[in-house]
Amino acid sequence: MEARLLQSPSSTYCFSSGSCSINRYRFSSAIPSSPNPLSVSFPQKTRRTTNVVSMSKKDGDIESLSYKGSGVDIDAGTELVRRIAKMAPGIGGFGGLFPLGAGDSYLVAGTDGVGTKLKLAFETGIHHTIGIDLVAMSVNDIVTSGAKPLFFLDYFATSRLDVDLAEKVIKGIVDGCGQSDCALLGGETAEMPDFYAEGEYDLSGFAVGIVKKDSVINGKNIVAGDVLIGLPSSGVHSNGFSLVRKVVARSGLSLKDELPGGSTTLGEALMAPTVIYVKQVLDIISRGGVKGIAHITGGGFTDNIPRVFPDGLGAVIHTDAWELPPLFKWIQQSGRIEDSEMRRTFNLGIGMVMVVSPEAALRILGEAKNGDYVAHRIGEVINGEGVTYQ
Repeated sequence: MEARLLQSPSSTYCFSSGSCSINRYRFSSAIPSSPNPLSVSFPQKTRRTTNVVSMSKKDGDIESLSYKGSGVDIDAGTELVRRIAKMAPGIGGFGGLFPLGAGDSYLVAGTDGVGTKLKLAFETGIHHTIGIDLVAMSVNDIVTSGAKPLFFLDYFATSRLDVDLAEKVIKGIVDGCGQSDCALLGGETAEMPDFYAEGEYDLSGFAVGIVKKDSVINGKNIVAGDVLIGLPSSGVHSNGFSLVRKVVARSGLSLKDELPGGSTTLGEALMAPTVIYVKQVLDIISRGGVKGIAHITGGGFTDNIPRVFPDGLGAVIHTDAWELPPLFKWIQQSGRIEDSEMRRTFNLGIGMVMVVSPEAALRILGEAKNGDYVAHRIGEVINGEGVTYQ
């Protein structure tokens, strides 16, 4: 394995060495010099029971596809988190917080991969944007704490190094770091003969940011009546592709065919890079009223939104508050996927959800109306745990 030593203008040389999964756990406990971890972020939360209205059942003899049936068991991932929590108390947030000495700030860290979206990259030959996905998955997680990303490190592994292909992938990582205003500080290139299929590779990444201790977004002040603001996604982003690939296989469409109801090919729509929300979210946070933020990844609305709530609170989502993008309509129809499964697997066109005060909601929606950006009021915080859909 070969470490790539990259220098940031304000940093010394640094590199990473390490070995992605759709079900991820995130350590949210800081581990100082003493052997006992100190929890400094969200308390551990178990998955909540949800109430959804299913409108898409089995159609005749055609099986309704599911994430679990495609090989990804979210409940097993939840169980692993529960077991890890016994060994490392304090996990459960989107990023891990570590006190920066005796100062007034926390370092916030996150790690992730891009899952089986890589399979579509191999099939389509679209490699120049997959690095943006890699950066997005980590920096979007740590910004939920209000942290500004500082630097990013990557891990690229393959059986036989194709320098031209690897250059395309890492160019995407550089672009993603530019979009999130952080430095690509280092990386690891691992050439592992016979481990991966010819022409294939795997990716993982690690982001570190910083936030003042008195500015951490942790959801503790959320109350019933607060408003859920949704920021649009660019598509599936980087979760749910094990199910997507099953849908594509069933549909009979080629990735080169036009997406029904869309304006691009199916492959281009599925490979659209994940939106990096860092600059927009930090700008909104700077003007006050943001109490909690959920990055909508694996687990969809159903599992991710409750992670930011204090006990006893839940959410109602108004499903008519935004238009479901054609890609998700096609996925649901072609896979005969039930509403509850869609809501627990995909972002459905909303990649980031902010929980804000009613006053902040008026300001944000006013700015959106003026064309500054796109945002939707998608729901409210209510008493009673779980997510209800109307």
